[in-house]
Amino acid sequence: MKKTILVTGIFGSIGHETLKELIRKKNKYIIIGLDIKNKKTLSTYKKVKDHLTMYWFDLAKKENMSHILSSVDYVIHLAAIIPPLADKNPSLAKSINVDGTNHLLSQLNKFAPTAFLIFSSSISVYGDRINNPYISITDSLLPSDGDYYAKTKILAERLVIKSSLNWTIFRLSAIMSPKAKMDPLFFHMPLNTCMEIATTRDTGYALVRAIEKQNQLNHQIFNLSGGKSCRVVYKNFLEKAFMLSKLGKFNLPKIAFAKKNFHCGYYRDADILQNILSFQRDSIDDYYSLYKKSISLPQSFFTLLFKRVIKKSLLKKSDPLASIKNNNLLLQHKFYGN
Repeated sequence: MKKTILVTGIFGSIGHETLKELIRKKNKYIIIGLDIKNKKTLSTYKKVKDHLTMYWFDLAKKENMSHILSSVDYVIHLAAIIPPLADKNPSLAKSINVDGTNHLLSQLNKFAPTAFLIFSSSISVYGDRINNPYISITDSLLPSDGDYYAKTKILAERLVIKSSLNWTIFRLSAIMSPKAKMDPLFFHMPLNTCMEIATTRDTGYALVRAIEKQNQLNHQIFNLSGGKSCRVVYKNFLEKAFMLSKLGKFNLPKIAFAKKNFHCGYYRDADILQNILSFQRDSIDDYYSLYKKSISLPQSFFTLLFKRVIKKSLLKKSDPLASIKNNNLLLQHKFYGN
C-alpha cells in the first residue's frame, strides 16, 4: 500500500528536489504539496501538477487542515521564511517559522496523530563558529547577534520536541543550489568561515530516505551536511565561483565582508546521519560542476563582458560597507566587532 507524504514549502529549492525524488518513487508514495501561491510557485506547479495533489495554503492563517492531513503518513516540513527576509521582517518570520509550525503540530495531533514529522532546522542555531568551527549536535545553541531566523528555528525545534508526535529534526548545513543568486547575505559571512555544504539534490534525497528509517530517527536530532568531501573555506569557495561564472579574479575588498556574527562550520558528527541514510553523494567538486552547468553560454559571455560593472554592483549590496558609509556604529559593531 502506498504511503502518503506531505511536503510543506514544496516549491522552495530543497522542497523541489524532495519532490523530484518522491516522483522517482511514485510507485511507493502519494505526494501532497503545500505552499503559498505566487507567480514562481504557480509556474513550477504547472510543470509537475500530474504528480501530486496541491494545496495553496498559508500556515500563518491557522486554518483547519483536516482535508489535507486526514490520510497523511509522513510530513516533511520545509516551509519557512529564510534570510534575508526573516531578519528584515521578524514578525513575518515568527508567523510562519514558529506560529505556523505550532499550528501544523496542533493539526497533526488532531487529524494525523501517528504521522512521522521530519523537521528542517538550520546550522545557524549554533551561531558564530569562526574560532571553533567543529560542531556537534550537543553544542550549545547560541545564535549570532541579529540572526532572527536562527532564533525562530530554535523556538520551532522546542515545539516539535514537546509535541506528542513522532518526529526527527535535521539541522541543515549550508545547502547549496547551483542556481542560487547572490544576495546581501553574500557579504555577511566572514571570508575565513569554514563551510561544509550539502547540495540541494543530496538534501532532498536524504529527506525522502528518512521516510523509511523512522525507527532509527524517531525523537532524535541530527546534523545534516555533505560530509568531509564538501568542506571548504568561504574565500576559496568564492574564488572558484568567480572563476566559473566568468567574473574572473575574486578581488572584492575584504572590508566588504563581515568579520563576525554569522554561522557555519564543519560538522564533527555528520557521519551519524550518513550511516543511517547513505545520502552523501556529491562532493564540493560535484557542486562546482553543477554550478558551471547551470550557467548558460549567453550568461557567461555577458558576465565576461561586464564583469567590472557586475562587481561594482555586487559591492552595493554589502551591508557591512553600507554600515561604514552611513556611520552606523551599531551595525559596524555587529559586522566587525570592536
